[in-house]
Amino acid sequence: MHKNKRIGYARVSTDDQNLDLQINALKEARCDHIFTDHGISAIAKKRDGFDAAIGSLKSGDIFTIWKMDRAFRSLRHALDIFDYFENENIEFHVLTEGIDTTTPMGKCFFQIRNSFAELERNLISERTKAGLAAARLRGKRLGRPPSLSTQQIVEIKARCLAGESMAMIADICRLSTRTLYRAISKS
Repeated sequence: MHKNKRIGYARVSTDDQNLDLQINALKEARCDHIFTDHGISAIAKKRDGFDAAIGSLKSGDIFTIWKMDRAFRSLRHALDIFDYFENENIEFHVLTEGIDTTTPMGKCFFQIRNSFAELERNLISERTKAGLAAARLRGKRLGRPPSLSTQQIVEIKARCLAGESMAMIADICRLSTRTLYRAISKS
């Protein structure tokens, strides 16, 4: 017979973020097992930790997360998972937002909260795109800075003309040959 378990899930979007806060809260909530995704965006279609957490759930288990936006890509995704939970008799708890889907109010709050979480992600995306467009209009160069200066590219071209191999030049410059070829082709 299956012993009901509390399965936890934690996620952070970037490698420099830390999972400790979420993991500590999930441990305090007495999760039997905690799955994680580190450096994975919420909108990523493939999240190994999330998929493993969902796959481990059995009827009567409780899926526990620290905050709603840690688990779901969109409102549609959340509702699909919620339907799965209902069909499989799986409970759902969100620690920071007090959501408990075993009650009618909890179910309603779950749906409303996901609508606002999706709205918030869309607004952030819209502001980011507007900010990038404004920066481009001001002539700001976006993205990573170039690996090589104009002077370095001139020197690399001269070395190539003198017969040095790209592999040797790349080794001296501590760059990949691909980076060198790309820099030369853009100049």
